[in-house]
Amino acid sequence: MAAIDAEPVQGGATQGDRDMRSHALIALAVTAAMAAAGPVTAAEPIRIGFNVPLTGFAAADGASAKNGAELAVEQINAAGGVGGRMLELVSYDDQASPKEVVPIANKLIEQDKVTAAISGSYSAPTRAAASIFQSAKVPYISAYAIHPDITRAGDYVFRTSFMGEVQGRAGAKLVGDILKKKRVVMITLQNDFGKSLADGFKEAAGTFGVEVVAEYEYSIKDRQFGPIVTRVKADAPEVIYASGYFFTAGPLVSQLRAAGIDVPVIGQEGYDSQKFIEIAGAASEGVIITTSLDRDSKDPEARDFIAAFEKKAGYPADMVAASGHTAVKVLAAALGAAGSTDPQAIRDAIAKSHVKASTGTISFNGLGEVEKDVQVQIVRDGRWHHFAVIDDRKLLAAPTN
Repeated sequence: MAAIDAEPVQGGATQGDRDMRSHALIALAVTAAMAAAGPVTAAEPIRIGFNVPLTGFAAADGASAKNGAELAVEQINAAGGVGGRMLELVSYDDQASPKEVVPIANKLIEQDKVTAAISGSYSAPTRAAASIFQSAKVPYISAYAIHPDITRAGDYVFRTSFMGEVQGRAGAKLVGDILKKKRVVMITLQNDFGKSLADGFKEAAGTFGVEVVAEYEYSIKDRQFGPIVTRVKADAPEVIYASGYFFTAGPLVSQLRAAGIDVPVIGQEGYDSQKFIEIAGAASEGVIITTSLDRDSKDPEARDFIAAFEKKAGYPADMVAASGHTAVKVLAAALGAAGSTDPQAIRDAIAKSHVKASTGTISFNGLGEVEKDVQVQIVRDGRWHHFAVIDDRKLLAAPTN
């Protein structure tokens, strides 16, 4: 410690006395200023609403979507947040129900005062919530719900996954152009998801020389498919295009294989879960799907997400997890570009997005529909793996109005 100069100065005080008085006065001034300004607090977090099914038939998908969204928030906050502010995910269980999601959307807007919101849920609740967020002019992103009317709610609504019709058209190309199969039987789930996929497939089938021999429909509650399986076997198709979720597709594929039907089964992102493989068991081998996540991708965004998700969740990443993660990353990038929490500025920034994410490079058309490639995955040795990519921009173009 340096010695204090004790030489007397004018007035009898030492130089050390004067220095100590000066430091004391500065300290008092700082203390007074802090007291006048009030307590020092960190910047308020940016609140993001998230409706997601955590109970009921879609709970497994909801858990994956929430884990994916939470992972993105954790990664963004660990890197300093957005403009120095942390993100906070405000989540509610919508049970995949339009009736449940309406009060949730209103609560997120009116009570929680969220800056923007994301749907980690299915088409029916997302459609119901979209109109509410649009009316309030709160930006809203559908992570993976596919019904075409979602973005038609208005210009504050966006979708980071494919419309059902777009994915259905990709399925027709997969069957006719990549697999070189012509005679197809369709097995269609009777809900927004299944009907949208079927519409797209039938729209493009003729382009690729695909003949739809027959189409059979089933309910989301069905788990026994004996009559359909019997008819499909009699139809003797070259390939089966079957819409469904992992919990319907697992039993369906198992029963098709048990009946000796060994032609390729083509599914979609609803199959995209390790749980489909667990339910179908050996029957899942060789099943091919159109989806958003390439497990064998060499892109750092996808590889890092896949590794981080499995570490966080304890099970392999799936499409809904990647979609939840992607939606948060897109929103965070828009918040950064907007430089504020003004809803109009955020909406405009989302519309101009060009974000590299785990599900591809995300940009939007004028209707808020995503523009990106379709990934094709196949089950090999009990895991999803790369099979092909469909990147035909004309085929994959979504409506713009």
